[in-house]
Amino acid sequence: MTANGSFLRRAALLCATFFATLCAGADDYRLQTLAEGLEHPWGVAVISDREVLVTERVGRLRRVIDGVLQTQPISGVPEVHFAGQGGLSDIVLHPQFSSNRLVYLSYAAVDANHPELNTLEVFRARLEQSSLVDGEVIFRATPSRKAPAHFGAKLMFLADGTLLVTSGDGFNHRERAQTLDNHYGKVLRINDDGSVPSDNPFVDTRGALPEIYSYGHRNLQGLATSADGTIIYQHEHGPKGGDELNILAPGNNYGWPAITYGIDYSGAVISPFTERKGMQQPLKYWVPSIAPSAMALYRGQLFPQWTGSLFIAALVPGDVRRLSLVGRAVVAEEILFQSLGRIRNIIGAPDGSLLLVTDGADARLIRVTRALPPRSESASGQIISK
Repeated sequence: MTANGSFLRRAALLCATFFATLCAGADDYRLQTLAEGLEHPWGVAVISDREVLVTERVGRLRRVIDGVLQTQPISGVPEVHFAGQGGLSDIVLHPQFSSNRLVYLSYAAVDANHPELNTLEVFRARLEQSSLVDGEVIFRATPSRKAPAHFGAKLMFLADGTLLVTSGDGFNHRERAQTLDNHYGKVLRINDDGSVPSDNPFVDTRGALPEIYSYGHRNLQGLATSADGTIIYQHEHGPKGGDELNILAPGNNYGWPAITYGIDYSGAVISPFTERKGMQQPLKYWVPSIAPSAMALYRGQLFPQWTGSLFIAALVPGDVRRLSLVGRAVVAEEILFQSLGRIRNIIGAPDGSLLLVTDGADARLIRVTRALPPRSESASGQIISK
């Protein structure tokens, strides 16, 4: 294809994306509250069209069945360190959950040998009725830290059955995100039992921790894969500005804090550099910050105009960003669901709807589904119902 032909093809794709964005109006969907009164929710896992699990940072695992929040939390959850940004965080189901019933939780935990310190742990257990049984800690980040902040704590299974775990820079340890002898500011890859895959990029590197998959990160709370599983998307909180969306690859250095598009909260310069040889550039970055808190790639059929889009939940000021992709490029950004306030999580449901969790001490689980009545007959655009 000639250079001119390539330009025309890309221009056509951009136009198609633009018009698809215009067609995806607010009157295409409605927001349905499934549960209220959640206390600092964080993670969401969908068992079926009828049943959803939600973590609360205070240390509870809640069940929503047929749109009803069950009064009794699920028992067997490990003790968590609920302080600052810490507590019970993410939840994922094993890829063979239907047969083995395995559930994975990430959370902040007190260091048993140094009670003044805390760290990130990953716990695996089997869900039976309303209890987690045969639970065990399969990963513990090292070293521990004092500040209960920047845990990362996002979990995601890859197509090969391995588990990615994001581990933040601990807030006060950002320089250590650039070294391989610790878990600060890293993406980690482990097997489903916590053992280390033999093909991890640093298993044969002297002095490196073998779980490390990538490094040079800050506080990573978003993971998603492309529909075919060949691309891993990851996002992280920047400081004051400089939130990043990255494409992950094993062994890569993503630069924090040696390069950044943000500044410190005090206004001080963290680094004068935004790029450096051997360090990856973000696919997209945000200045000012949006505080990205979760991410999902839409694969459903309920909203055909959204298929293949990345949805990024944002805490500041509180909305969801829909990113349209062409290849590995972000070509459009649409802001949705601005009326809900801070959004902690977003996940796709089997029926093609999206599930949102708001943030805070009195939060909601909300389903984004097709509008009723159809758009052609609706003047109000957005319906909020229970």
